[in-house]
Order: sequence, then C-alpha cells, then structure tokens
Amino acid sequence: MKLIVGLGNPGREYRNTRHNTGFMVIDYLAESLGIKIIKKRKGSLYVETNLNGEKVILLKPQHYINLSGEVIADFINYFKIDIKDILIINDDLDLKLGRYKLKSQGSSAGHNGLKNIEQCLGTNEYKRLKVGVSSSNTIDAKDYVLGRFSKEEKEIMEKLIVKLKDIIIDFVKMDFLSLMNKYNGNS
Repeated sequence: MKLIVGLGNPGREYRNTRHNTGFMVIDYLAESLGIKIIKKRKGSLYVETNLNGEKVILLKPQHYINLSGEVIADFINYFKIDIKDILIINDDLDLKLGRYKLKSQGSSAGHNGLKNIEQCLGTNEYKRLKVGVSSSNTIDAKDYVLGRFSKEEKEIMEKLIVKLKDIIIDFVKMDFLSLMNKYNGNS
C-alpha cells in the first residue's frame, strides 16, 4: 500500500495559495482518475484507490500545514503503511516556479510542515516531491506562501501539475532511485 500526501491548509481562504500546492496536485490526480476525495478520518480527507495494481491512499491533511505530521502518523499506524511507501508533496521556496525535485530524504529546509512530519515520524527519511513556487525578495516568506498565484503563475502550475501526475503514477510502480533518475533533471 502507498500513501501519497499533498500538503496544504484547509479552508476556502487558503485555496489556490502557494502553500496549498500539494492539495492542488492531489486534487488534479484524483480528478484525472475520476475519483473524489470525500472520506474523513481524524483531521483528514482521503480516498483509497488502485493504481497499477497497488492499493493507494490519496491524503489531504485537514490540520494546518504545520501540524500535518500528526495526521500522516495516524494513517501510517492505522493502515500499517511502511514509511518507505509514502510520498509527501510540498511547496518549495528554493525551487523556481514550474520546477520540481524528487528526494528520498533530507532536512525540512525551513518548511514547517516537513519539520512537523519529521517530528511525528521520528525520521527525515521519507520521500518527497518538492514543487517549486519560487520566493520573493520583497515579501515575507510567510505572507508569500499564503499568497495566491498570479494568472501567469497559475498557468505555469497547471502545466506542471499534469506532469506531476505522471510522476506520482510512476511512483506507485517504480523503485524510487529509478524514479529520481527518470524525472530529476527534467523539470
């Protein structure tokens, strides 16, 4: 079983913000598969499905992004999912808008959602799909990630999300090193 988690903040006021990039990816993937993320469990919205013959859970934690780890830890324990079988999709200020990077482990790089996940899981050895949202020299990082994409930025993100869907589908059927070799450097 695989657990694919998109990070974001719940609520209409956060829809289409940079911090909700993970939610946008999960929503697009579910829509393209013709499924709806409507099940609720302890501060989450999720759906169970099959991809490439593998049972997969698509998860959107509904705690604020800085508390995502609690929800993820609950799913790992309840569904008996191995940490090697989870993929976290998060926004990344250090990557240019429209870029992405697969990582098998690493530091939170200042991302409070990733810090909380590391705390709750007791490890930083979990797989990530980091999605570039760029950064701003004139806007505080907190305000920037809670800001909405401009029309031009949204168009770039929509094109990228289509490609990210393919990466996630391949995540289910490929070993992670092969996945990184196939996609990193192609963003």
